[in-house]
Amino acid sequence: MTRTRILLVDDEPGVRLGMKGYLTQHGFDVAEATSVAEAQEGFRAHRPDVAVIDYRLPDGTALELLPRLKELDAAVPLVVLTGHGSIELAVQAVKEGAEQFLTKPVELAVLKVVLERLVAQRRERQRQLADRSRTARTQVDPFLGTSPAITALRDQAERMRDSDSPVLITGETGSGKSVLARWLHECGPRKEAPFVDLNCAALSKDLLDSELFGHEKGAFTSAVAAKQGLLEVADRGTLFLDEIGDMDVAVQPKLLKVLEEKRFRRLGDVKDRRVDVRLLAATHQDLSLASREKRFRSDLYFRISTLILHVPALRERAEDVPVLARHFLAEMGRARGRGQVELEPDAERALMTYGWPGNIRELRNVLERAVLLSGTPRLSRSALRFESLPAEEESLGADLTLEELEHRHIERVLAREGGHVERAATKLGISRSSLYAKIKGWQHKGS
Repeated sequence: MTRTRILLVDDEPGVRLGMKGYLTQHGFDVAEATSVAEAQEGFRAHRPDVAVIDYRLPDGTALELLPRLKELDAAVPLVVLTGHGSIELAVQAVKEGAEQFLTKPVELAVLKVVLERLVAQRRERQRQLADRSRTARTQVDPFLGTSPAITALRDQAERMRDSDSPVLITGETGSGKSVLARWLHECGPRKEAPFVDLNCAALSKDLLDSELFGHEKGAFTSAVAAKQGLLEVADRGTLFLDEIGDMDVAVQPKLLKVLEEKRFRRLGDVKDRRVDVRLLAATHQDLSLASREKRFRSDLYFRISTLILHVPALRERAEDVPVLARHFLAEMGRARGRGQVELEPDAERALMTYGWPGNIRELRNVLERAVLLSGTPRLSRSALRFESLPAEEESLGADLTLEELEHRHIERVLAREGGHVERAATKLGISRSSLYAKIKGWQHKGS
């Protein structure tokens, strides 16, 4: 991991020299500034983890500087030093954004402890913010199963987990790329730092720009305050860009600059900021082809594809389906207080013969639907509803009764609505009570 960055703001050379020497000796990376103006420039360029500011400066005071630095990055803790301490001044400094107020001459050992505590608190806040950005509902071991395909993936991933190089994760939609990205972070050297994920396909160019790089106050009409981008949130940790193939071409050169120079610029700013992240990216597209067709920058493709992990489709590892199914059923049973839910042999055969175009995500949805609608601890083939029939049953699709067709249609609508009965009832054009009655009827029949 890189060293903790400190910005030291003091116009006395002797004070700076002593503090910098001591802090550098104890593993800190120290940048210096001698005035309010220099401090703002250094803050932008150095991107410190914490700033130490003398109260009196040639062009102003710490009380003037504090709100300006907070506007640049409200998450960075600020420490004020003064040779003329008073309760009134301390209270005023705290009101302006200082986390700590120390009287000079300060013992360097005490300053070191204060800085370490503030940095630890900041990183904990970053971790909490990063946790809230996760979109995955449930984390799963990305290597559940014993098939040759998943065993080979595990071997490759274990060799890459300690690297700081970008990793491109390829594979079909729903195959588990985001779970693998999380595993690479949790098992790597940055596991104590934030893991931040962003789906590039979900945002327009302007929104992606703002989310990724942040913006300054007034950068655009609705920018009423400065905002950190996810790059800053992920500093020292991992940034996972899902569906990077859908990233707007205008944003791609900015990401390339981050990878090559470890610098970026917020929207509306004129100064670069430092950042230290490991990039993981995922796509279901052929980026090599996209780069040849000029739909994706070739220089960015070569930069992010230093290491590639390909996640196999579920149909390529059919022998792993029962293992995954049992894992999901155990999890769902616990969540609903129903204990272990088991598969009958005919249900297991159907799961293994189905083609799984939606991969692991579809497997989970099929099982979740079955558990929701079935009132029994064992699931038979009749409890499973697929988007298309397994190969061995494809010819039987025309033999369904009207009641069975209605049953399957309702189940598919429920699945599309994530099991939300009220939304499904609205889509179906019936009342919520009518839909509940139908579900209860199926459960009573044990179907």
